[in-house]
Amino acid sequence: MKRLTIPALVVCLAIAAAGCGSSNSTPTTPSNLVVFTVTLLPSNETPPITNAENVARGTAIVTIHKDTNVIDMNVSVNSFPAGAVLNNAQIHGPNAPAGVGRAGVFVGSGIAAANFPALVNGAATFTASPTATADQVAQILANPSQFYFNVHSVANGGGVMRGQLQ
Repeated sequence: MKRLTIPALVVCLAIAAAGCGSSNSTPTTPSNLVVFTVTLLPSNETPPITNAENVARGTAIVTIHKDTNVIDMNVSVNSFPAGAVLNNAQIHGPNAPAGVGRAGVFVGSGIAAANFPALVNGAATFTASPTATADQVAQILANPSQFYFNVHSVANGGGVMRGQLQ
C-alpha cells in the first residue's frame, strides 16, 4: 500500500508545484515600440513661463512605432487658470537639450488649433498619431534628449509647458 501512496503523493506535489510558477506582472514593451514618459512643466520652457499659466502641469506619453514611423502622442494637462486655451503641441528638435532656447517643429501633432479640446476645470486630455519619416524616427531614437515635446496656449504661443524626451 505504501508503494502506491508515495508515487501518488509525488505526482500530486509535482502538479501543485507546476501551478505555482512565477508570474511577471510587469508588462513588456514590444521591440517595435519605444515609449517616452514626458513631464511637462512651464518652468522647462526657455525662458520659463511666468504668467498665470505657470501653475499648469502635464504629462505626455510619446510612443514611437519603429516599424510604421507612427508617433502616438497621449497628453494630459491640468491646473490651467480659467480662460486658458490650448492651440498646439509637437516635438521640437534636434539639438534642443534642456535649458536651450526654442527649436523648430520636428514632428507636429497634426491637430488644428481649433480642434484642441477645451479645458474643463483647467484640465484636458488629447491624442494624436502623426506619421513621421524614417529619418525623423532614427534621429529621435539616436539621441532623444536632444528633442522636447511641448504644448502651446493662446497666452503662450511659443509654448506653455515643455519636457525632454528621455
